[in-house]
Amino acid sequence: MHASDLRDQEKRAAAERGVTYIEHGMTIGLGSGSTSAFAIEFLGERVRAGLGIRAVPTSSRTERLAVREGIPLIDLSQAPNLDLTIDGADELDPNLQLIKGGGGALLREKVVASASRRLIIIADHTKQVSVLGAFPLPVVVAPFAAAFVARRITEMGAAAEFRLDDRREPFVTDDSGYILDCRFSQIPDPAALARELDRLPGVVEHGLFIDMASVVVVARGDAVTELRPK
Repeated sequence: MHASDLRDQEKRAAAERGVTYIEHGMTIGLGSGSTSAFAIEFLGERVRAGLGIRAVPTSSRTERLAVREGIPLIDLSQAPNLDLTIDGADELDPNLQLIKGGGGALLREKVVASASRRLIIIADHTKQVSVLGAFPLPVVVAPFAAAFVARRITEMGAAAEFRLDDRREPFVTDDSGYILDCRFSQIPDPAALARELDRLPGVVEHGLFIDMASVVVVARGDAVTELRPK
């Protein structure tokens, strides 16, 4: 089997297990990204079979997928407290600290996850790492402060590059921010880096999700494992 096909198989397996946490009557958050897209498909099947839920999407793409699957959607203002959110991750370490935001929706993903009683992460095995940092850390910045923030992050030891769209223009998030993809090589203390970024003026949000995952569902080959915080 081709490596990409195996990863898709694992993503589907993790997504299928992850949606079993969703019960009738829940109000949930729907994450963004390729693994979340599989979860939306499985959830759509359950909704068409009679599962009654409401969902808050974390990106315009997730919204389109959910509408296509017939999943009832609401705005976060209509249900500020969610039962759970199901979402993917770009990296996760042994302490279940996460890097998210490869798809550019990290601001909404973090807000929705913070509004949820539980965050269910679904992932293929390649997302597991011993130390975060191989995946560039996405940082959403206000356009006015973009150059300033890029300099400060470079001074912190990272190579910071503006994410570009297909036209080679700055990638603009759903909330009109720019994204800096920051290569720190290794992030041995994710919580400390998160605090440092939180204090940096001009940073709207960053992709370090610290102590947020309630359950991480990881698929490796035919095996699906559920991990919980220690």
